[in-house]
Amino acid sequence: MKRLQGIDILGIIIILLLALITITGLLSFDTSNSYTIVNQYGTEVRLFGSGIYAHDSFFRAPIFIGSDFTMLFIVVPMMIIALYKEIKSRTLKSKLNLIAIIAAVLYYAMSIAFGISYNSYHLLYIALFSCSLFSLIFLITRLDTAVLQDSLIWKLPSRGISIFLILTGISLFAAWLPDIIPTIITGKALPLIGVYTTEITYVLDMGIVSPLMFICLALLKRQKGLGSVILAIILTLCVIIGIMLPIQTAFQMMAGIKIPISVLAVKVGIFVLLAAFAAQFKYKLFRSIR
Repeated sequence: MKRLQGIDILGIIIILLLALITITGLLSFDTSNSYTIVNQYGTEVRLFGSGIYAHDSFFRAPIFIGSDFTMLFIVVPMMIIALYKEIKSRTLKSKLNLIAIIAAVLYYAMSIAFGISYNSYHLLYIALFSCSLFSLIFLITRLDTAVLQDSLIWKLPSRGISIFLILTGISLFAAWLPDIIPTIITGKALPLIGVYTTEITYVLDMGIVSPLMFICLALLKRQKGLGSVILAIILTLCVIIGIMLPIQTAFQMMAGIKIPISVLAVKVGIFVLLAAFAAQFKYKLFRSIR
């Protein structure tokens, strides 16, 4: 194994932070301490009342715990394996895989740093966000995108990838806009806004991820290597989200929250289906790197 570099140490720190944060989140799953308050919108809100998510809404806390479960048992092992392969081989493929996984960690870190009610782990959330952000920037700047583009056997964008990127980009708006538009018309807050002032998922998905789909497609059409990097990130994130959503739903159901079948079909089913396609495309992408 080659000598550890600064970016490797940063990767180890990310793994340790991620493990600590997610284990604490999982240990918070206790539905017996909930209580009700009146939020800033004058609406009664049931708070979770337990663990690190004590001040989060009873509806949201199981979602956060489902995310923690996915990150701990799916993403942490992925990160460990990816970091080990990068340290061992330092190839285009190992670096690209590590970039894609750290980008998924960054998405999670932004979600908790900006979306969870203030708690004693706030500095840890900031640390995870900072480490994953700068690791991602550093790794991308060290990756020779021109060489990556030349090494690809699979010529992009294929018809399947083009359709996938367009449909996924549109799906993010189709999933969340129906929640937002009625509130603009009525002037009321989101029904499940709870104690929060914004919905971070809407911001990330519609403000960053969806536009990134179309930027990726444009770069791929221009045969830019950065397009392949963004594609790897998008595909990895889609796979992880497709795994995470059913787990989040399972934790909500264990907490006694009833979710309509229509919501499961639209907001879970669609993303699971997209994740299945993303997994196939990701396998093909990485297999095509010489």
